[in-house]
This record gives sequence, C-alpha cells and structure tokens, in this order.
Amino acid sequence: MVYTLFLVAHVVVAVALIALVLLQQGKGADAGAAFGSGASSTMFGAQGSASFLSRTTAVLATAFFLTSLTLAYFATQTAVPTSVMDGAAPIEIPVPAPAPAAPSGPADVPQLPPKP
Repeated sequence: MVYTLFLVAHVVVAVALIALVLLQQGKGADAGAAFGSGASSTMFGAQGSASFLSRTTAVLATAFFLTSLTLAYFATQTAVPTSVMDGAAPIEIPVPAPAPAAPSGPADVPQLPPKP
C-alpha cells in the first residue's frame, strides 16, 4: 500500500518536473527581449518567471530524489530472499530401465572361418 503510494507520487512528480523544465525559457531568450524584439513575461512580476520556475523546479527535483531513494529502500526490504525454484513443483524425469545384458560367454564370440 505504501509502496504504491510512493510509486504514484514518484510518477506524478516526474511528469510535473518534465513539464516544468519544458516550460522554462532558455538563457538566450532574454537577449532578444532586451532589444525589443520580444515582450518579456510580466505575469510573474518585473523579474519574470525565472525565479518562480527555478524554485519550483528545485522543489520538484528534491521531491523526485526523495521518492527515488524511498522506492529504492522499499525494493531492498524483502523478508527472505527467494528463489524461482522455491515455489516450483518437483519435476519427475523418467529414467529408462537398463536393457537386459546379453549373456557373455563362448557362444557370443564370433567364430572366424578357417584359413584355406
């Protein structure tokens, strides 16, 4: 139950982190706005969205690392190491019965034809 909760949180944080990184502008985008070719975003204030998005990215990255470490901890906590063969039913392999041995004796020795 707890493992599933952390796994879902991990996936949600990962998707949010990817979306947030893709929303941010590159460093070269500010140079165009300085010369008047583009309007700077004033929705987040005069400084723009850089500090808000940077802080949110840092918080999400920290949450991602914490959920990663927690999931790794849960993965190593097994009660008893198990093998694949522990739960398998025993396999009976039929062994063929040995063939009856032929009587060994002088009758079994082939006789060479006499020399002329």
